[in-house]
Amino acid sequence: MATSSKIQLPPPAQLDAQVFLPGITQESADKTSELLQENHEKHHIFFNQSGFHNHIVHHLLTLHALRASPHSLQTAYTNNASYQRPVLPTSTSTLPSLHDPATFSSHLGSERHYATFLAFFQREIAARGWQSVLNSYVFQDDDPRADDMLVRMFAGFLHPIIHLGFGVEFAQPAVIAEALAQAAVHEVWLKPFFLEAEARAAVKQAEGEGERVPIVRLLGEIRADEKLRGAARFDDANKVRDGILARAPEAMLSLASRYHIPPTTTQEELEERNAEMVNAAAYFTTAALRRDKVAKFDFFFMHCVNLSTFFAVFLRQEWLSMRAKRRLLEWKVRLDLALYASRGAPELLAVEEVRRLAGEGGGSSWEDVCARIVEFADDGHASKFVRALMGGEGVCRKFATEGAEGEKGNEEMFPIRGDMWRVLGNMVVDSVEASGPTWVRSCGFEEAWRDVPDREEGGSKL
Repeated sequence: MATSSKIQLPPPAQLDAQVFLPGITQESADKTSELLQENHEKHHIFFNQSGFHNHIVHHLLTLHALRASPHSLQTAYTNNASYQRPVLPTSTSTLPSLHDPATFSSHLGSERHYATFLAFFQREIAARGWQSVLNSYVFQDDDPRADDMLVRMFAGFLHPIIHLGFGVEFAQPAVIAEALAQAAVHEVWLKPFFLEAEARAAVKQAEGEGERVPIVRLLGEIRADEKLRGAARFDDANKVRDGILARAPEAMLSLASRYHIPPTTTQEELEERNAEMVNAAAYFTTAALRRDKVAKFDFFFMHCVNLSTFFAVFLRQEWLSMRAKRRLLEWKVRLDLALYASRGAPELLAVEEVRRLAGEGGGSSWEDVCARIVEFADDGHASKFVRALMGGEGVCRKFATEGAEGEKGNEEMFPIRGDMWRVLGNMVVDSVEASGPTWVRSCGFEEAWRDVPDREEGGSKL
């Protein structure tokens, strides 16, 4: 049985994950549990002093869902465990005092306290259950500590909330404890952006200016806004913080606050909003290609897609309030918009042009795509990307079917439809397997494409 300190995946027949392939074996479930437990006990959440994340949980749970064999799981773990840092010791003197809000707050944001926060949240979950702990520490209404922790969940290019998504999806309290501890040791500089955009959106709604604007249209407005498009520079250490929020904060806040979800929104309407978010994230990530270069996807945009798959998981949690669900979705979209702006707001190709660039390489089945990606040697980013696209196909099918005559603006809200999801999954595998860098980093800047091979004249996708 899974507990706050023990990782134990359920038997394959009882697996209730959002996206998985049939045919997972008990041997693979046992191997995944064994390796995740070793990682849980031995490794820090950062593998270096620069705050680069340990992705072992993300990678192994993704491979497990994509039906990886025990051998493939072990190989992936061995490769990525080789460079992890050992976890630091728990501070037994600090641990009991973290119940005090002042002590809790004073220890936030420092990676040296990860083990202590992990032990703290393990105890809290063991005593109260993970749902109650999440509601208290992350989703509590009108609570400064919860606001602070929710901001930190979105820090570090979304890694804490991705980690949380895996924990909730696979119902693993120990992974949820890791996610809470991971969030606690991240920075909180996004707080003014999130809270100010939220406050402005509330004012607009109260004044009757709450008209719904499609996310894709907001992306187009960012690209058309010279100030936003040019706010970040390629040599900025952090292109959101030092670029967008330093040089164009008013423009970004004004645009981000135009995305909001009314308090009267129903569960079904929220699911449609979620599908729009999933579609838009996949669109701006996969359409930010260069016509003159082989297909390579942006490393930072890809995280927006990888996170998106968990929002269907969050929405189906009965213990989570409607306000918390709306807020999660609003914050996700607003940060997606800021991330798009921070990478130079690249031109987004039409979906049919992306299909054309895929050439004949988009025809393999999801089974074939998954069989290839589970053997790809990385830290899990590529396999998460493929799995998220598979999930996007399922989430959006109800709202965007090929050739459907939906409500006005349906095609704008759901540009990716039908078999395009599978075409994109094929493109991702082709791209990471091809020569040149695995990803481009900050694809709206010329410098990001310097080492990417040119596309052959009239030639194939790669």
